[in-house]
Amino acid sequence: MGKPVSKARITLYVITSLLGIMALAVGGAAFYVWNGLRPAPAGPPVTFEIASGTSPYRVADHLEREGIIRNAFLFKYYVRLTEEGARFQAGTYELAPGMGRDAIIAKLNSGDTIAPNTVRFTIPEGFTVTQIADKLAAEGVVDRAKFVELANNPTLLAHSESALKIPKDEANLQFLLEGYLFPETYEIEVDSTVQDVIVRMLHELDRKLEQLPEGWGDTLAERGLSFHEMMTIASLIEREVVVDEERALVSGVIRNRLDDNMPLQIDASVQYALETPKERLLEADLEVDSPYNTYQVQGLPPGPIASPSYASIEAAIYPEATDYLFYVTKKDGSQTHLFAETYNGHLRNIEESNRNTGGE
Repeated sequence: MGKPVSKARITLYVITSLLGIMALAVGGAAFYVWNGLRPAPAGPPVTFEIASGTSPYRVADHLEREGIIRNAFLFKYYVRLTEEGARFQAGTYELAPGMGRDAIIAKLNSGDTIAPNTVRFTIPEGFTVTQIADKLAAEGVVDRAKFVELANNPTLLAHSESALKIPKDEANLQFLLEGYLFPETYEIEVDSTVQDVIVRMLHELDRKLEQLPEGWGDTLAERGLSFHEMMTIASLIEREVVVDEERALVSGVIRNRLDDNMPLQIDASVQYALETPKERLLEADLEVDSPYNTYQVQGLPPGPIASPSYASIEAAIYPEATDYLFYVTKKDGSQTHLFAETYNGHLRNIEESNRNTGGE
């Protein structure tokens, strides 16, 4: 028989074995963590969407299913430890297997989403609802009939603070939203509905109004003008004036004529009243039966006659102080006007204007 193993040796063997097992366990755990957190095998990019309200843990599960990360369980604990997951932003991302975990987290935190497939279009200043509908239909952005129909749909008023100020009892409006579709260059997703397009324009008007000087609403109240009346004046200015420097001055003429209870006699309003606008109005056109004919109707028309620019809106709120009551186009190519305080002065200006075109 061999010599009996001493208790000390047995104890040492047990301790060594336990330490070895523990080292293997720690090493195995370390390898598990290292392997689970290292980049997944490289592969082609994957389109990945995070819906609004999705928890970072569900995002981790989705990332693992798409092969973008190796181990969702470890990724969850990593973002929890680094306190990053709470900042993930909703949207559609392009992520590629092989990206490092910190690069993935940084992209989700920054909202570096894929730009949607979009279409750009421009609404010129002074366009009417029908002109907007024609242009967008020609460019394939909207269905014309649907656009015109929705421009008269009162349910759309709720989408805009400005549109909510359109009088509900005004039965003479040619188009309910006339003047409230802000002229601007837009970029929208290609699958946007006609309603999406109109609501986007309404929101743009709200946004532009936020840029006006503080207290502009009080200025309107002091003048006794409603918001809708201001937008109507702005549209008249837009269709009458080309040169920015004259906008506030023409606004002052409109204010003076309203204060003196004079008919506005604005040609642009007659053009809007006609079934087909003309390059040059005739005397008979000035007698057209329409609430928009400011030669026949006292005061402002029922509503805007076009979409006014920011400059015209500002001019409508802040007219220039003047004694002028009349203006006429110079007809010299400058697109400016001659102004007069009296009717006789206005007649002289008309003669001068006609001389610029050889007396036409």
